[in-house]
Amino acid sequence: MTKELRRLSIVVLFMFLSLFAASSWIQVVEADNLALADGNRRALLDSYEIQRGSIIVDGTPIASSVASDDTYKYQRVYSDSPMWSNVTGFFNPALQSSTGIERALNADLSGTGSNAFFSEIERIVSGQPQNGFSVELSLDTAAQKAAYEALGDKQGAVVAIEPSTGRILAMVSTPGYDANQIAVHSANQATEAYDALDALKPNPLQNRAIAGNLNPPGSTFKIVVAAAAFASGEWTPESTFPNPARYTLPGTSTQISNASRGTCGPGATVTIADAIRLSCNIPMAQLAAAVGDAKILEMAEKLGFNKSFETPLTSTASSYPRGLDDAQTALTGFGQGKVTATPLQMAMVAAGLGNEGVVMNPRLVDAVIGSDLSVVRNYENTEFDRAMDADVANAVTAAMVASVANGAAPNARIDGVDVAGKTGTAENGDKPYSLWFTGFAPAENPQVAVAVVVEDGGGMGKTGSGDSLAAPIAKKVIEAVLNK
Repeated sequence: MTKELRRLSIVVLFMFLSLFAASSWIQVVEADNLALADGNRRALLDSYEIQRGSIIVDGTPIASSVASDDTYKYQRVYSDSPMWSNVTGFFNPALQSSTGIERALNADLSGTGSNAFFSEIERIVSGQPQNGFSVELSLDTAAQKAAYEALGDKQGAVVAIEPSTGRILAMVSTPGYDANQIAVHSANQATEAYDALDALKPNPLQNRAIAGNLNPPGSTFKIVVAAAAFASGEWTPESTFPNPARYTLPGTSTQISNASRGTCGPGATVTIADAIRLSCNIPMAQLAAAVGDAKILEMAEKLGFNKSFETPLTSTASSYPRGLDDAQTALTGFGQGKVTATPLQMAMVAAGLGNEGVVMNPRLVDAVIGSDLSVVRNYENTEFDRAMDADVANAVTAAMVASVANGAAPNARIDGVDVAGKTGTAENGDKPYSLWFTGFAPAENPQVAVAVVVEDGGGMGKTGSGDSLAAPIAKKVIEAVLNK
């Protein structure tokens, strides 16, 4: 072989390998991104021939596809949609639009992603129609139904998590909506339905469980401040603070009071444990100012604040701002000021405490399932952070158990079960309160952690409380998981 021919052969071989690598990259690594691209008309038309996979909870489809006699071949159908809509979202081929799980796992559901490559080859060879993969969610039907029915016509949200795994057992946002109205194949009709829902106040298209306009967490944040204090080694549950009826925020003339407008119990001083049990603002504000914003920020971020999570639905990051002055730090002692949180975040806080300080990444999906019922992909449990030592978590838990047993959260009590819980009644300026509860049960070996927020005062303006409205909702969800 001449030198020139050898060089030409090397160049041709190099070009062939480059082409092979590029095509493999496009067809495998970039397949999911290309399938989701708005301008990919070929993938769009091909997708009409594929029966979209189902979204499944407890073995039952909550979203499925049935044959239709129009261009799009299949019609998406949602069962009991208002209860599930904030999770499933909607899929509409006429609008080339999707939300929720329908969007997050579109490549799997539509059978157009890299995982479907061999299924497509099999379809071409066999001539059989191709189906998209189904998605099995971690949600528990009983917990979801309990949360949805307990919220009723209130504006709010519930998130329940399995503490040891991070599996989300319930995610409800109210008001919900009927995704079937937007899934219709008439683009005009679907747009009108979407616009009508989007114009409503409150907006049912917002998933208040993980996003929307975030609320201050109120007194539920006291357990984060207590954890930061105990983790520092400088304070214990029996550490005491002065017990006045009014307290002036550091460096200001602004005074705050306890919810009772009186002292936190009868003594001249009060322990941190009793301040949590009775949900008193003043001792917790004093504690926060003493601990300092840096240590509280550190603990908050170990529990998930200031981070967005992919469940695979994208959450809005809950906020604990950096560089707070002493007055603002004192306000965070009872979850006011500039602190905001999603129910997902506060459920993670409770779950981390219940899991002896280990916070798991939250997830909504257990598996992707093929049309032959084979498991295409499993979703594993993963650790987010070891937020605190077990003794710190247990110390906070003891105060939360006392809060439910003989403190500020009696409406979360369940016969025969030790419930660890914390209520919150958060102020919003001139607007109605945001009413909260977060906790877990059983306290010794938790199977579920739950967070509830009732927005707009639950229709009661500034007269409702976390215990009167949020705690009973949490109780019903816990009972549903524990089969009580």
